[in-house]
Amino acid sequence: MQLVCLDLEGVLVPEIWIEFAERTGITELRRTTRDEPNYDTLMKFRLDLLAQHKLGLPDIQKVIAEMGPMAGAKDFLDDLRQQFQVIILSDTFYEFAMPLMQQLGMPALFCHKLEADAHGTLVNYHLRMPNQKKEAVQRFKELQFKVIAAGDSYNDTAMLGEAHAGILFHPPENVIREFPQFPVTKSYAELKAEILKASQRI
Repeated sequence: MQLVCLDLEGVLVPEIWIEFAERTGITELRRTTRDEPNYDTLMKFRLDLLAQHKLGLPDIQKVIAEMGPMAGAKDFLDDLRQQFQVIILSDTFYEFAMPLMQQLGMPALFCHKLEADAHGTLVNYHLRMPNQKKEAVQRFKELQFKVIAAGDSYNDTAMLGEAHAGILFHPPENVIREFPQFPVTKSYAELKAEILKASQRI
């Protein structure tokens, strides 16, 4: 049995924090793990900023629902699910992702949780587990699945390396340079073709 694991942000939907920063005008929220390698420091910075601007979870979900998936993402996913079981492995949060998941036809999603108070103010975040993308692929392999994985950034490379076949989708140039072992795709047609090639190979 073969299983395809896809990253969410940058593969099927826009980068949520960057898009949210642009739509709200809070440019500091554009900071990502490329700017702050310590994820805990970054998340606390984000939660503090949201509190300062009096933005709660309902405000964020409204903006995210208006974002929509990337052009062609739903058709690509619908087509892929005709041939493979597909799991989305993401470092986003269920509370952020669900409006987008609804627009994608509710594929299976493994990610993290946010904690909000009674007023909708975000007060904390909870990782499902460290390195959850790589760990999930390891467990799927233990269940005798052949795993094909695709992602776009540094935090996907451990997952791609753990899978039987890893594919980069629209990665930045620095990731292409540092991880030449992974084929690079720039469109959903190319990604689908590479997944099919991998399926024949593994």
